[in-house]
Amino acid sequence: MTDRQTVIVTGAAKGLGLSIAETLVEAGFYVNGIGRSASEAFNSLPADQRHFTEYDLMNLPGIPSLVKGIVSAAPGPLYGLVNNAGVGLDGTLATQHASEISRVLTLNLEAPIALSKYAVRHMLRQRQGRIVNISSIIASTGFNGLAVYAASKAGLEGFTRSLSREVGRAGITVNCVAPGYMLTDMTAGLEGAKLESVKRRAPLGLPETSHAAHAVRYLLEPGAAKTTGTVITVDGGSTA
Repeated sequence: MTDRQTVIVTGAAKGLGLSIAETLVEAGFYVNGIGRSASEAFNSLPADQRHFTEYDLMNLPGIPSLVKGIVSAAPGPLYGLVNNAGVGLDGTLATQHASEISRVLTLNLEAPIALSKYAVRHMLRQRQGRIVNISSIIASTGFNGLAVYAASKAGLEGFTRSLSREVGRAGITVNCVAPGYMLTDMTAGLEGAKLESVKRRAPLGLPETSHAAHAVRYLLEPGAAKTTGTVITVDGGSTA
């Protein structure tokens, strides 16, 4: 691995995306974060190893130009893409507004597909590359009030398996990391019996974002060169 291999990380300003960016910078990658706005935490990373591109991934038609601009300005070849940005809108399907359904499917599924399409074009020329899609255990377990979110993540896993077969012969791997409930803003609203119930399902305790970030790092490193089309679950054992 050269010091200037570029990895795009979506949703990199906070939460899991920020942890992924921090972990990859530590590993020597140059990280280009994408999000609606940068954060102080992201901007505190070493200036020569990161850049932030402000962009709303709901704007699908602009993604080809987005990727082209990032690649042309990067200090090294595009090596990796981490599709982390996503949204989960809690609500019963029968009463969920069509605009909310569209937002979840666009951001969680269509945007990663579009980003992968244009990133892969660069990776094919180099005959190497890594794509990591951030899924969720909800894709396989389901969860009350998250039917559309679950559909988007299940779709992402199916996309991952199929794309891994398309591009494998060019030395490109495509994998998923599926976190469970993590100690983030996502669980901050859980209290009392509900929080204890979630904790009891994880014999190792709830993971932190750093645990999922290290799974992403593994998939980008040389040791994962023969790992593709798979889902790595990081959930403290709750789905064991």
